Amino acid sequence: MDSTGFDISEYYKKMLVSIHRTEPFYLEIPPFNPYYPYPEYKLFGETSSTPNPAYDSVRNCLRLLELDAKSFNKKEWNPFKNIVSPGYKVVIKPNFVASSHSAGRNLYSIITHPSVIRVIIDYVYTALEGEGEIIIADAPMMDCNFNELMERTKLHTIQEFYWKKRRFEIKILDLRDFWLDIKNGDVAQFVKRRKKLSGDPLGSVLVNLGGYSRLCEKVNFKNFCGPYYNRDETITHHHGTVHEYLISGSVLAADVVISVPKLKVHKKVGVTLNAKGMVGISTNKNFLVHYTLGTSEEGGDQYPSDILNSRESMIIKIQTLLHDLLLSRKKALLDKLYEYIVLTYRMFLTKGIGRVSSEKRLFDGGNWYGNDTAWRMVCDLMTIIAYCDKAGVLRDIPQRKIFSVVDGIIGGENNGPLSPDEKRAGIVIAGSDPLAVDIVGCRLMGFDWKKLKWATDLVENERFNCFVRDISSIKIMSWTDEFLNMFEKNDKLLDFLPHPGWRGYVELSEE
Repeated sequence: MDSTGFDISEYYKKMLVSIHRTEPFYLEIPPFNPYYPYPEYKLFGETSSTPNPAYDSVRNCLRLLELDAKSFNKKEWNPFKNIVSPGYKVVIKPNFVASSHSAGRNLYSIITHPSVIRVIIDYVYTALEGEGEIIIADAPMMDCNFNELMERTKLHTIQEFYWKKRRFEIKILDLRDFWLDIKNGDVAQFVKRRKKLSGDPLGSVLVNLGGYSRLCEKVNFKNFCGPYYNRDETITHHHGTVHEYLISGSVLAADVVISVPKLKVHKKVGVTLNAKGMVGISTNKNFLVHYTLGTSEEGGDQYPSDILNSRESMIIKIQTLLHDLLLSRKKALLDKLYEYIVLTYRMFLTKGIGRVSSEKRLFDGGNWYGNDTAWRMVCDLMTIIAYCDKAGVLRDIPQRKIFSVVDGIIGGENNGPLSPDEKRAGIVIAGSDPLAVDIVGCRLMGFDWKKLKWATDLVENERFNCFVRDISSIKIMSWTDEFLNMFEKNDKLLDFLPHPGWRGYVELSEE
């Protein structure tokens, strides 16, 4: 039950997922006002002189979901009124993984566009009736410059707009407690470049899933790897029946979490949508197991067994050893020693020893469909966001409502999630069950959702399920005919190009 006495389990059982197709561009004029003076927009009055496809598309998705259907196109239309009540704490969780595209291309093939966030804020504010909290929160990668991210997205202009118009405070939180101010050419400056951050004002909550973690089935935990170089920290929190995550206190204290992920491919789990996007609720990413050292023959999933020759495999193993011996120790002197070794190798030893090509490097780190580790972490995070209370205690019933809006106006394909090619898909997806939305998003991309282990596991999980028991229970709501019966067809629809490590595996067969 929530604070109003509503059974949250009932909220998830309405398997409607809406899809709206629009023009594949964003309004870039902050604070991202709507183009049309919609009747329900009477509180603000200001509109944009330029079309805002994101605003219109999210609004249409809410309409397609039949939210407050009787009042649609009237001044009293309040689509979130049965999701958000006055006094609620609402966390909007975008995908703010990075402040720049690693290859210098379109940043919005990686992160959620602020115009999508703006329309969600408007309708949440309407439902709150001025009473409650709106928090935009995420934990990006360690080298994300959050100030640079805010400057590029102009997200602060939405904050300023609401304070000026309604004296309503919208909080924007970087949930990390540190970031790395990495400079071009840095080989290893992780101690020198480490900058302390204030983190979540409500702190972090240690959640131990224990025997309920999907990682319990992995017996070779001593070979676990997180995203950073300190494997000891990752293993300390994941061994045997101890499986601990450090989770944002603000997220766990929320009555409603609105997930706003990007429609893009992912190197470790196939796609980035709601489920994988939940890594952003973890305030220490090194608590997240990403892969297991070695090939499948060695009990790992670091890279496919047929990719590297013996010499290349040796280079990878030596690099991992140096990470363990030097970078993981968090000492400036050892960082410097690692840098010296790497530069010496590059300058003098490459010709004799050789190097691993960039094409093969794309697979290293569990970046392929055989990764049997990362999907388990994803399932754990979905269990936490749905079933853990604000103290981090795992309960038998859902503890908060989750609503999802997927930004696919410009998506990311090929080398995702950090260096993708832009995909001008012109799509927004929405729904009240994040797993149902993810399955629809995967199918729209032209992929077979049954090839994603985290998706099939969440469907089959009887104890901590996400309520999707069969895809026949998902009802597509769209004005685009080709989307309505997508699960009965084998066409590629948006035809996203998978990450190289997933190519030839995750695509939907046309047979």
